[in-house]
Amino acid sequence: MEYLKAFLCGGVLCVIGQVLIDKTPLTPAKILVSYVTAGVILSGVGVYQYLADWGGAGATVPLTGFGHLLAKGVKKAVAEDGLLGALHRRRRRNHRRHLLRLPGGPPLQAQVQSMKRA
Repeated sequence: MEYLKAFLCGGVLCVIGQVLIDKTPLTPAKILVSYVTAGVILSGVGVYQYLADWGGAGATVPLTGFGHLLAKGVKKAVAEDGLLGALHRRRRRNHRRHLLRLPGGPPLQAQVQSMKRA
């Protein structure tokens, strides 16, 4: 049953995109941006999570799912650091350092520093 729900949800999103391509003067790039924006807006008002729970991969894999994930990340950052803290540059720089840490070793920046000295 989950496969059928995913197929229906993803299929409806694809049909909407195809109708927009065929019946409107919108370019594919504008449709792509509108799908991502729609995912952000629907996630922001709390509707997209219900669609993602029902449709599974049919809702999370298309571009609207990407917008939903962006909105979830922003919600999490605002919940942790507040609105201004989520926008603060130092927070993002520390996050990048964390992402550059290799498993079992020092951060990548420390490795680059040691290679420059050698």
